[in-house]
Amino acid sequence: MSIVNIAAYKFVTLDDIATLRPALLERCNALDLRGTILLAPEGINLFLAGSRESIDAFLSGLRADARFTDLEVKESLSDDQPFRRMLVRQKKEIITMKMPVIKPADGRAPGVDPATLKRWLDAGQDDEGRPVVMLDTRNDFEVDVGTFDNAVDYRLTKFSEFPDVIAAHRADFEGKTIVSFCTGGIRCEKAAIYMRDIGLEHTYQLDGGILKYFEEVGGAHYQGDCFVFDYRTALTPDLAPSTTKQCFACRAVVTAEGQRSPDYIEGEQCPACVRDKASATAADTAAAVAATLA
Repeated sequence: MSIVNIAAYKFVTLDDIATLRPALLERCNALDLRGTILLAPEGINLFLAGSRESIDAFLSGLRADARFTDLEVKESLSDDQPFRRMLVRQKKEIITMKMPVIKPADGRAPGVDPATLKRWLDAGQDDEGRPVVMLDTRNDFEVDVGTFDNAVDYRLTKFSEFPDVIAAHRADFEGKTIVSFCTGGIRCEKAAIYMRDIGLEHTYQLDGGILKYFEEVGGAHYQGDCFVFDYRTALTPDLAPSTTKQCFACRAVVTAEGQRSPDYIEGEQCPACVRDKASATAADTAAAVAATLA
């Protein structure tokens, strides 16, 4: 596999986005990289793919900026380029939470490294004897591809729902050690800060997210694959592209079995689309009949 895929983020104050954005775009295009870089006053979030030489050259240049010297990267390989183009975008937040009081650049919540987390999960408790609760901070369709054993999943449809949901279930976590996790670490970093702010003091974020966990300890205590936001759709615990795909019509996750269905047409529809259309048609028919009898 000749394509190197990297994911990285850092919460750091950026006040020069107007000049940083075109400079990064020019550099990526010169190196024939594809992917997305998000820039916001709170930091940087990037997903890039290209040759080993180009990726290394880009990271070397980026880390020459003192703000990004310690940028940590998750890496995987693929046979094909998973991105179609190169984008550098400016946003209000690099991950939307709509909680301006949460400022990771001012100090992050404590993290737990993958090896330590595996040891806790092996033992069924943390080093102080508290039960460990794995809290998935991702959206519902991502969770459906794979997650940690017995993870708490609130079926979020967007990350900005997280604060209200956790506040409503705060009592469920009393006396427990909570490990928030996500794909690469960015969502669970904000999540852990918020949870500590509302009094859940034994909250940690999984350093580097699921991808770093896969990289360092494999798939122990994890079921399924990890959804990623590119054309690979999901990665296995050995960081190889899985057979899972996402329907770009309805965003449903389509397993290998589902892809063999006559209702699956790549890029157009999947079995879930067909079921939804059938349900909608049945509902319309029932409503029409009811109106006629009224």
